[in-house]
Amino acid sequence: MRKALKPCVAETIGTFALCFIGAGSICVNAGLVGVAFAHGCVLAVMISALGHISGGHFNPAVTLGAWVGGKISVPMAGWYVASQLAGAVVAGVLLRLVIPEANWRAVNLGTPGLAPGIPIGTGIVVEMVLTFFLVLVVYGTAIDERGTWKAIGGFGIGFTVLCDILMGGPLTGASMNPARTFGPGLVAGYWDNHLVYWIGPLLGGGLAGLVYGRFLIKT
Repeated sequence: MRKALKPCVAETIGTFALCFIGAGSICVNAGLVGVAFAHGCVLAVMISALGHISGGHFNPAVTLGAWVGGKISVPMAGWYVASQLAGAVVAGVLLRLVIPEANWRAVNLGTPGLAPGIPIGTGIVVEMVLTFFLVLVVYGTAIDERGTWKAIGGFGIGFTVLCDILMGGPLTGASMNPARTFGPGLVAGYWDNHLVYWIGPLLGGGLAGLVYGRFLIKT
């Protein structure tokens, strides 16, 4: 546990920042472009600031992908996920305190949800594909030693999230992150189609870990 303390603190802070800024941008009605930039920019900055401590996962789907590729142990992965969920919940609690009730209730505290007419199966596929892109970029820029971590790692990942939200936001909210959905959802008491935001991202993250971590990363 002592070995995991600093990385877990970094994962808690990074996930807190992502959820506080990301969900907060929805609560203040920043619009699709504003929401995309809020998520992408805060993730880029926090990965750049904390990535050298924990790897900058801030997302259970990224942690799963890293585990599938053999880049993190099972015990450490468990600590990472617990830290990410804790950071997300704290962000939700603080958002509920600072955002007027009428504003956060209108958008369920920024919790992602399926758009009208989008079935659960479609939602899972969208979240899976978007998360696959995200975790693939994490591998290519931050995990693979041949990548460009020091140069663009955080910003490559952040821009992937930005692009994913511009496409998937109107369909599923483009969470790509079970913690991002769980934290605000728990505090708001909003659980509609919640499993979409676990199944889709975890499938996408695991597939990316398999493709890059077990195949493309080989020299």
